[in-house]
Amino acid sequence: MSSMDEDKKLVERTVRGDKEAFEMIIRKYQQPMANYIGRMVGERELALDFTQEVFIKTYSALPSYQPDYKFSTWLFKIASNFIIDYWRKKKIDTFSIDQQQALEDAKPLPQIPDNEPSVVKKFEISELRERIEKALDKIPSSLRELFVWRHINEFSYEEIAEIKDLPVGTIKNRVFQAKELIRKHLEEKT
Repeated sequence: MSSMDEDKKLVERTVRGDKEAFEMIIRKYQQPMANYIGRMVGERELALDFTQEVFIKTYSALPSYQPDYKFSTWLFKIASNFIIDYWRKKKIDTFSIDQQQALEDAKPLPQIPDNEPSVVKKFEISELRERIEKALDKIPSSLRELFVWRHINEFSYEEIAEIKDLPVGTIKNRVFQAKELIRKHLEEKT
């Protein structure tokens, strides 16, 4: 059974009142969701709280889920809308991606533990990850979101386009812009 079919069956079971089915959905998507939200808000505790909020919203909205669409796409669209609402409430400053403006008060984002084979390799990966996280935090949030979905959550361009209601070409272009900005920030440090 494919992951998509499995998700649809879990949704059906949840809508019929099977709470264990929803717990299985949470277990499957909790880490990718927390990673995405953590990178978008930059605070671990807030990201964990928001992840819970998104799953609560998802549970309430499950009866409206259309099985023609991929569940993960639908779920991350809920998360994206939640983050947008958060930014609106916080009145976070936005700026054009055409401006070459760096965010001065960049905070390092939470690190995710990884199982590397050696201490040296772990240190090297940790250093690189920290540099990438710092570079990622310096790019506009609209590009950061797309980069995280594509390269960390491994969504297809089509899935991201569906979540953001944008053409696939626009998504590809913006992910490329994000990569270029990250590359420039990484080159500045060497």
